[in-house]
Amino acid sequence: MFKKILIANRGEIACRVAATARRMAIRTVAVYSDADAHANHVRACDESVHLGGSAPKDSYLRWEKILEAAKATGAEAVHPGYGFLSENEEFAQACADAGLVFIGPPPSAIKAMGLKAESKQLMEKAGVPLVPGYHGHDQNPQLLQREADRIGYPVLIKASAGGGGKGMRAVDKAEDFAAALASCQREAINSFGDDAVLIEKYVQRPRHIEIQVFGDTHGNYVYLFERDCSVQRRHQKVLEEAPAPGMTEAMRKQMGEAAVAAARAVNYVGAGTVEFIVEQRETRAAPGRLKQASAPSGGSEDTSVPSVGADSVEMNFFFMEMNTRLQVEHPVTEAITGQDLVEWQLRVASGETLPAKQAELQIHGHAIEARICAENPDNNFLPATGTLRVYRKPQATAFQRSRVRIDDGVREGGEISPFYDSMIAKLIVHGSTRAEALARLDAALAQVQIVGVSTNVQFLRGILATESFSKANLDTALIERERAVLFDREPLGLPLAAAAAITRTLITEWPAKMPDPFARRDGWRSLGEYRRHFDFEFRGAEQTALLTYKRDGGLWLEAGGAEGPLVIGQFPSGEFEVEFAGTRQTLDVHVDGATAHVFASKGATKITAIDRLAHAGDTHAEGGRLTAPMPGKVVSFAVKAGDKVSRGQPLAVMEAMKMEHTIAAPADGTVDELMFAPGEQVAEGEELLRMSAAAA
Repeated sequence: MFKKILIANRGEIACRVAATARRMAIRTVAVYSDADAHANHVRACDESVHLGGSAPKDSYLRWEKILEAAKATGAEAVHPGYGFLSENEEFAQACADAGLVFIGPPPSAIKAMGLKAESKQLMEKAGVPLVPGYHGHDQNPQLLQREADRIGYPVLIKASAGGGGKGMRAVDKAEDFAAALASCQREAINSFGDDAVLIEKYVQRPRHIEIQVFGDTHGNYVYLFERDCSVQRRHQKVLEEAPAPGMTEAMRKQMGEAAVAAARAVNYVGAGTVEFIVEQRETRAAPGRLKQASAPSGGSEDTSVPSVGADSVEMNFFFMEMNTRLQVEHPVTEAITGQDLVEWQLRVASGETLPAKQAELQIHGHAIEARICAENPDNNFLPATGTLRVYRKPQATAFQRSRVRIDDGVREGGEISPFYDSMIAKLIVHGSTRAEALARLDAALAQVQIVGVSTNVQFLRGILATESFSKANLDTALIERERAVLFDREPLGLPLAAAAAITRTLITEWPAKMPDPFARRDGWRSLGEYRRHFDFEFRGAEQTALLTYKRDGGLWLEAGGAEGPLVIGQFPSGEFEVEFAGTRQTLDVHVDGATAHVFASKGATKITAIDRLAHAGDTHAEGGRLTAPMPGKVVSFAVKAGDKVSRGQPLAVMEAMKMEHTIAAPADGTVDELMFAPGEQVAEGEELLRMSAAAA
């Protein structure tokens, strides 16, 4: 076994690898960028080496610097984590040439599976079923358009060297193909250095089910069952679970054996994931009977998955791609199998045989993982940056079959920067049944408190509560299908939000000891009642609450159309209890500037105090300015000065946190001036272009 390894990554996966290495008495070396000089993964390792600037191209993608660091620190092997260099064939080969063990598959396997088109041709020869499509080398745009027309719309354009939803677009009609292709190619060249794409039929009602495989250097292979990753936004996973709901033993075996066949075809070594797209077709069966699902890989047994409004669902699976690395969602597999997959990686890379045989692997219970990200779901999942002023998380236990587990690489006071992806943490729960795991995940999410950046925590809780997810009616369109109940949600409401903010203000004003009643700052009066106005901004609208101090010492509140006594209780933990408008809630309130962030068991919200004196005379307006919604790089402008534009028309494309974002015209008008050139970096709030509104 290795004595020292270098972890060529950052964030939660670097911390995750370091934790297993520490348990196995293996010393670790971290690498870091300027932005990560004080990051958690640096602290988690025994020693660390600085790589360079904050951008990945200046640090985590500089593999020559990583190899120098490994040699200088005496590391025997390099663990690439996922992302960055984890699927880079040249880096894997360079490790071998430098006498270092690459903790992953051989370069030949990365090459074979790294390009989606070539890998699909290889899988076709191995007998693994494929989705109809074009996987050829010719990348002439006119040819690609003709192939898309031949396949039939909708089609999916995918970066051949891609992953994580980058360089991927669904196209519904022929006239949209050229623009979508250009966007995919830009994103692909920026993310992977290769703009080649493939075209596939867009499968209707698809589920995304993947199989965890492992191989060793002795020719042994196993599959550690499946994960369902169907709940996605912008082609990126949001929730993952294992095992896949509705999966039968027959179909599990068919998919597992197909995944192992894929691994064998490239002499795979280490951890890998074979991703399948699963087509669902609802059928009606005779009373008391279920329709069998056809299996394109051969054989047919009862693999039906009942769904809402159907007697059964036929499922056909097709090879999509193989990820030649550990996956972000690997913890759910660890939870249901009781295995540490990072330990497996280290043992296989050091030359040992697989720790278990196929017959020894079993599924225990159900696990679900939620990705907590810095983003605004109500604004097209726009990434957010900033300081984690508050970061509170539920009590968690260690790896494998823990009830609640958190994998993260951040801490309170840390920064979410624009240089890397937006994931803050992964929250993983395990239960004896899916229903138990679902309830446990919702309870754990209710304990997450983050202030300083927008997050998707409430959005995740909303998904868990939908009929589709709770009843396992899964497909990749679930979020869009449940849009009406998922977006612009307000779990607490104005009365409780105002009561919480006012309570927080009153508790701050009440001194611990009051020897002099005239020193009190809480509105106390020696004679009569007193009314106090509180002005707030709540969900984009100004609101006023009235608090009356009664003669008997009680409080009477009028807020959000509700009125009644306000009863307050405070706990030593810092939480307090508010009773108002017929409800009693235990709350946590964190104040950030003028904004009170309110956390309760049923959800969270925020409400901002308005200082009338501070706003008096403020007549400034943005006028015709269009500003960057986040820090990033200008990719392109779709207009020039003098162009007339319509509301909703694309104006510019920005790249941030590895994804492209389109800036659209807020109204009809004329472009006056472009303030930047393509390729230039912009800060959040900087003016991108100026417009004149169209005459009324």
